Amino acid sequence: MDRVSALDEPLKKTLGAATAKVMAEHLDLHTLGDLLHHYPRRYAERGELTHLSDLPLDEHVTVVAQVASARVLTFSGSKGRGQRLEVVITDGSGQLQLVFFGKGVHKPHKDLLPGTRAMFAGKVSVFNRKLQLAHPAYELLHGDSDEAVDSWAGALIPIYPASTKLESWKIAKAVDAALPRAREAVDPLPDALREGRDLVPLPEALLKIHRPHTKADIAVARDRLKWDEAFVLQVALARRRYADTQLPAVARTPRPDGMLDAFDAKLPFTLTDGQQKVTKEIFDDLATEHPMHRLLQGEVGSGKTMVALRAMLAVVDAGGQAAMLAPTEVLAQQHHRSITEMMGELAEGGMLGGAEHATKVVLLTGSMGAAARRQALLDLVTGEAGIVIGTHALIEDKVQFHDLGLVVVDEQHRFGVEQRDALRSKGKQPPHLLVMTATPIPRTVAMTVFGDLETSVLDQLPAGRSPIASHVVPAQDKPHFLARAWERVREEVESGHQAYVVCPRIGDGEDEPKKKSAEDEAEKRPPLAVIEIAGQLAAGPLKGLRVEVLHGRMQPDDKDDVMRRFAAGAVDVLVATTVIEVGVNVPNATAMVIMDADRFGVSQLHQLRGRVGRGSAPGLCLLVTEMPEAAPARARLGAVAATLDGFELSRIDLEQRREGDVLGQAQSGVRSSLRMLTVIDDEEIIAAAREEAVAIVSADPELEHQPDLRTALDALLDTEREQYLDKG
Repeated sequence: MDRVSALDEPLKKTLGAATAKVMAEHLDLHTLGDLLHHYPRRYAERGELTHLSDLPLDEHVTVVAQVASARVLTFSGSKGRGQRLEVVITDGSGQLQLVFFGKGVHKPHKDLLPGTRAMFAGKVSVFNRKLQLAHPAYELLHGDSDEAVDSWAGALIPIYPASTKLESWKIAKAVDAALPRAREAVDPLPDALREGRDLVPLPEALLKIHRPHTKADIAVARDRLKWDEAFVLQVALARRRYADTQLPAVARTPRPDGMLDAFDAKLPFTLTDGQQKVTKEIFDDLATEHPMHRLLQGEVGSGKTMVALRAMLAVVDAGGQAAMLAPTEVLAQQHHRSITEMMGELAEGGMLGGAEHATKVVLLTGSMGAAARRQALLDLVTGEAGIVIGTHALIEDKVQFHDLGLVVVDEQHRFGVEQRDALRSKGKQPPHLLVMTATPIPRTVAMTVFGDLETSVLDQLPAGRSPIASHVVPAQDKPHFLARAWERVREEVESGHQAYVVCPRIGDGEDEPKKKSAEDEAEKRPPLAVIEIAGQLAAGPLKGLRVEVLHGRMQPDDKDDVMRRFAAGAVDVLVATTVIEVGVNVPNATAMVIMDADRFGVSQLHQLRGRVGRGSAPGLCLLVTEMPEAAPARARLGAVAATLDGFELSRIDLEQRREGDVLGQAQSGVRSSLRMLTVIDDEEIIAAAREEAVAIVSADPELEHQPDLRTALDALLDTEREQYLDKG
């Protein structure tokens, strides 16, 4: 077999069909290469016990520990009397409870005697406010005999990312079978780069990462494998940037005394220094004959929409059209409303009373009536509409433009690259592209996830924005804190303001979690739901206030009606799901209570919080949780409450996501996530890899002299993305 395809061999050839099927279903591993790149998460040392104190809730973990005690309890349940085995394991500094039910009690009761050491694997849950593993799988480490531990790779036992159906030790045995083939791995790093950076060859790195004899082996292997991931990805991005520079585009320079000048003359405030600096970067790009590819990131409320609108007006002044793509109908309608209001008579093209240079601003969403939709499509194809704001409906084949000059994508993380490109393909020549996000992105992530874009940052808030105070409300520990939270909401409403209450679930019966078995004592209660909480509040602590609900399953007209009435002050408290996360702008809303706040991510909490404090009155955000104080989720909420700096929070978010897939397939088209590289810690490697990648692609854009690198690139990118790269 030639070197190029050796590791593309299906796993069933080496492991057999049954094991290969489980690997594919539970870990998405299909080939020898997939398995060899499924690296250990960490290593347990002979005689060393695991830290039980920092186990992540709701994650599947593998621990090496010693049995401290075991006892069988009899209990009465709905099906009569049953037995439960409770085992306490220890690592010398902390303890963890294991629980086995029913018929599953007998074998572990015989095996797990006090003093026994074993590896345990299971999902961490909470029961009676203590962490536990229910029905964990286990593998005994008999005594400390050499052969027992040597079979786990000498002095270091690899602990693999595992699943409930595939424990770490089974993965280790599969790797043993595949490891001899590692010498056939194609090495993507050019020799000169590898030698210049003092990196070991790839086959040696694979051997050392899976079966290290010393900690130095692990360090050497990690250095090499991090470079592979950073470098191949940066080459892919450099090739895309290079391809984009080869494309033609129409330079769009606004004419003097046009719409942009008329708009600026009406502005009741001056742009911040940040807005002026970013605008210059965008306008310089628009004036070139290659398509702009720029990422505009800015804090919630930093004025990104204003910057984007001025760019759209500049393009309309230059004879083109601009399209803004929003992730939800609520947000598209909100943008359409606010942009039309900001433009005033300039948005009344073709109407009596419209300004001399006016254009039409149309909305296009999936739920529009047929007549309105037909008119919008006609306005776009004739060029009557200079600006269109819409959802995914903009991407459909029927949508044609007269001369699309600029695409603005709002909240990029909600869209795949393919969707972005589908809209770009509607121009006669590739249009300019401006991508916006209010989720702050550390520099390293910008270089990886958005590495095909130049970056602009808006980090100043416009004058008049108010500070937001954030507090964690521990509902379980201190119920009177929750009662006080509802009092604070009443106080805000009584002083003329409004409030949001956010819940993780809708709760109208369709999204109820499936019933758990009686044995499943360890399961937590389902997340709190909008419909139930709204009813409880209206009948209880917020009785007498005007309480309404908003969620994604409502009819678009109903959603729009609720939002309009909330914006007009006719609703006091809006109980909603995360549909309000982005773009909703009601300056009079000053308080937000987030229920089950521990069920949201850090950046999502930051986004939600940005909905209050948008006017002159200070904002208040209360993060309600039932998590015990020691739980990692409480620390996460504490971090959100402690800072309003989105960039700082985005770092915390990434650090806490463990193996979280920073490069989701929908976002970047990268099939395999970064397994070894951590975008927060490895900034230097990513920056150096980017430089090396740019040098190689500049000298050899098609990688004709780097066949092994080309092979690695093909493996990284799925076919669709690779075709896109080829054609730019």
